[in-house]
Amino acid sequence: MSKVVISGTGLYTPSQSISNEELIASFNGYVQQHNAQNAAAIASGDVVALEESSVAFIEKASGIKARYVMNKDGVLDINRMTPRIPERSDDEPSVMCEMAVAAATQALERAGRTAADIDGVICAASNMQRGYPAMAVEIQAALGIDGYGYDINVACSSATFGIQAAVTAIQSGQARAILVVNPEITSGHLNWRDRDSHFIFGDACTAIIIERADLATSQHQFEIVGLKLKTQFSNNIRNNFGFLNRADESGIGKPDKLFRQQGRKVFKDVCPMAASVITSTVEASGISIPDVKRFWLHQANLNMNLLIARMILGRDATPEESPTILDTYANTSSAGSIIAFHKYQEDLTPGTIGVICSFGAGYSIGCVVVKKLN
Repeated sequence: MSKVVISGTGLYTPSQSISNEELIASFNGYVQQHNAQNAAAIASGDVVALEESSVAFIEKASGIKARYVMNKDGVLDINRMTPRIPERSDDEPSVMCEMAVAAATQALERAGRTAADIDGVICAASNMQRGYPAMAVEIQAALGIDGYGYDINVACSSATFGIQAAVTAIQSGQARAILVVNPEITSGHLNWRDRDSHFIFGDACTAIIIERADLATSQHQFEIVGLKLKTQFSNNIRNNFGFLNRADESGIGKPDKLFRQQGRKVFKDVCPMAASVITSTVEASGISIPDVKRFWLHQANLNMNLLIARMILGRDATPEESPTILDTYANTSSAGSIIAFHKYQEDLTPGTIGVICSFGAGYSIGCVVVKKLN
């Protein structure tokens, strides 16, 4: 089978960012308004008073200090607390398409490729803007790629699962090169009124060019030397929004139609699973753990990443070994580990081994072992 490389990556970052201080001012303003409006019901015990939050709570719980969003004022408006993203006509490029094209253009440039060199597009993200036509096909058309495209959703592991699909297509001879894009507008599925989760997510889009090693000419090549996917069903991270919601009107607008999780259970379950998958994938590739110099982990929670690295290494990882971007980007779902990979690769020397790993709802875990070629 053909050897396969990642030859280029790209990143689209929205222009607007929300600091923890801004977010807390908005959230506490909403809490105060809610409690004042429901004072009598709270006093009688019919309504539970909401609890204010703090910057210290957010940073201790997650390590997040800010997050980029597609729309800031809608999120911070205490009478709305959801982004304002106007619908577009069917003749205009969709928002996710625009994000993906921006990231893909950068990835193509880094890979030294044009649209003519790409045979397929995989749009891999936790939420799609619509059911059909597939977002990937729209992105394919916008870039002028002659081939095929399809969407996949494995929540926060969508990017690594997309890499697996691309590798399979290339090794089977179906494609020379595949573009994987991860447009994540996570601000749209987040309950900004939930104290335990309103700070978690941010918006971004990443792009990855994957191609046959013997055809690659990029100065940014990483050979894929190991890959493993794992899923295990769990309700601990769930979002029940879907097209069947209209078939039962009683559920429309309920909190379960947005992101929700049982954070402590997720932490307890996922950390050992991710550590085990990474260790087994590295060893199955004929590599020893001490030979891995960088771990580009899913950027969901700093404490999770610290624990996973400790489980793998038997010690705390240095910031160079396990770089973080969630302090400024927050959790960007499938884009997180790819943002870390995109931003923290230039310092590595040829022959360096690294691991890209995602983990999230499903549960789903994707692990990609790479070796820097140039």
